[in-house]
Amino acid sequence: MKADARLALPVLGAWAAVVALLAPNEGASPATLSGLTWLVAVIAALLAVVTTFTASRLKAPHFSSGTGAARDDNWVRGLLPAVALASFLTLALCLSILVHAPSHVDIKPWDKDPTGDYPWFLLWAQALREGLSGAASSLPGVGGQLIPGLAIGDTSAVSESLETAMKVVSLTHITAVSGANCVIVTASIMILGAKLGLSRTWRVTGAVLALTLFVVLITPEASVVRAAVMSTVVLITLAVGRPGTGLPLLSFAAVVMLIINPWWAIDFGFILSVSATAGLLVLARPLAQSLSRFMPQLPAMLISIPLAAQLACQPVIILLQPQIPTYGVLANVIAGPAAPLATVTGLVACLVLPFFAPLGHLLLWISWLPAQWIGQTAMVFSTLPSPSVAWLAGGPGVILASLTSVDIVVMLLHPRTPVRRLLGFSVILGTGIYVLSAFVGGLLFAARIPDDWIIAACDVGQGDAVLFRDGDSIALIDTGRKPEPLATCLNQLGITRIDLLILTHYDLDHVGGVAAVNGKVDSALVGTPQNAQENGIVEDLVVGGASVERGNKGDRGELGNSTWQVLWPAPDYPSMQDGNPGSITVRVETPRLTVIFLGDLGEDAQNALMRDAPIAAVDVVKVAHHGSGDQSYALYRRLEATLGIVSVGKENGYGHPTAKALDMLREVGTSVTRTDEHGLIVVSAHEGRLSVWSER
Repeated sequence: MKADARLALPVLGAWAAVVALLAPNEGASPATLSGLTWLVAVIAALLAVVTTFTASRLKAPHFSSGTGAARDDNWVRGLLPAVALASFLTLALCLSILVHAPSHVDIKPWDKDPTGDYPWFLLWAQALREGLSGAASSLPGVGGQLIPGLAIGDTSAVSESLETAMKVVSLTHITAVSGANCVIVTASIMILGAKLGLSRTWRVTGAVLALTLFVVLITPEASVVRAAVMSTVVLITLAVGRPGTGLPLLSFAAVVMLIINPWWAIDFGFILSVSATAGLLVLARPLAQSLSRFMPQLPAMLISIPLAAQLACQPVIILLQPQIPTYGVLANVIAGPAAPLATVTGLVACLVLPFFAPLGHLLLWISWLPAQWIGQTAMVFSTLPSPSVAWLAGGPGVILASLTSVDIVVMLLHPRTPVRRLLGFSVILGTGIYVLSAFVGGLLFAARIPDDWIIAACDVGQGDAVLFRDGDSIALIDTGRKPEPLATCLNQLGITRIDLLILTHYDLDHVGGVAAVNGKVDSALVGTPQNAQENGIVEDLVVGGASVERGNKGDRGELGNSTWQVLWPAPDYPSMQDGNPGSITVRVETPRLTVIFLGDLGEDAQNALMRDAPIAAVDVVKVAHHGSGDQSYALYRRLEATLGIVSVGKENGYGHPTAKALDMLREVGTSVTRTDEHGLIVVSAHEGRLSVWSER
């Protein structure tokens, strides 16, 4: 292992050099980037040769099964010609691309051309992918959505609610085609070849060919190419009779991929792919051996695999999402064993469907069972209390997560050393205190919120997500731009079910967070979808169990003892049926206050609203369009609202709320409270008087 680690150091150095060159120049001009890519290609090629030379000076330990004794093997030297040849070939490829390319943008032969058609040599793969996706779409539940992702990495059918649930419990890697899929393909061909009595050379040749076709079928992404390169190197070493260890192969794959595309050095998907693989290679077996002291070997291995990947990836994930999945390892232990069966049967079904559809559909139903199990596992765990714990963001969060990962490894693998035990205990204690304080802090924050609130404006940044309630009945007006802020707000308010969801219009800052409530909505009022993306939002709500209706003027309903009425859009104004002018406008009357939600109506639509609908005074107004200057003074004067809520993000770049809007509200006697300044805002009413509580 020490030799393997020494081999990885030059690769890390090469990676760091590429990052240092690319990161500061990410927004540079095409001409500059072309020259820079050429420079990086040369450096990467030279580093590949240097790395291989370093490897040739090492003796990589190989542990024989059964005894655990190490024996030296200079197999790495056999890779020197292959790496040198790969270096020069990829350098030539990079240079040829640079000669013909107008910019640094990578030219991928699997991309569609400007006419929207796939290259002729990929049409067969596209037909197979579309056939599988079409057949799987007829299967019920979340299982049908997951099969294309499990088999060929196509996640286009996965709903936002399922995608969010899988992210929350760290199961998204299951639908990302990577090393496991490549192993399945190559192992199947090798076993089949052995059964047919083929020589090792023919078996390896067949496996390489099958792997190449598989990569084309699923379209080469970073993790797929990395896994394919590693698998190819393994097959080559098997063909020459020199079995290799994991870290040198991973290092080789990383160097080759950075030569092919230096920009992967700053791609989070590639970084996470390599991190997860390294974690599995280095930690999975030792962790399983350590855990086997307390449990049988099989459950120890089932726990060690997701734990090793989680420990290796978590410091990187913190940069993307500063939180720790509470049930991530447990969800992977439960769902993980079902993935291989779903993958194998789904892939075979993909190949069989065009030639013998009945058998293909039978295989799809077999694949559906484990896929449904995986999806339901994600949905169930994502709805449990506190599915994630908030973590420090940025550099401090990465450092803390790294220390915690290292400490857990040390505690599990070397628990008897006094110094390590003390160090491990200290770090775990500190991390535990932090996590506990964050959890308790969340409980204390929730305890501060008045129990009798009627209106709550969530702090979702530049967007709208406002709730009103009557007793246990909850209505939500819009969902903000992203699911995470809305999910946090709902958790703080203790809301697990939405009786009525109103999506005023389909702008991203009003519907982007809908995944946070998919599967939790009883009924919904929406505008008329205008494109496939908007249709997808409606379909996700329906799949989640919501009854969805088009919101029109005159629609009425009850929520507990409160009543609501849609005032806009009106059919007499055909030019104001969608977008901001077509925002569904709702007036709500509760036993204690009245409120009107204006969506993103502009001045013209607000004036039309006054002409078309009876506008009476209200206690609270949700100010239109985040406080933009496009407001009707006459409307707000007629509303005579005591309180105006502006849902807006800090430093939003639009200048919201504008001085014009704030001055207007002040002139008509409406007090203003803003989510950018006050965070979460809740409004109560007592004996005709409004009471406002805010987060800050």
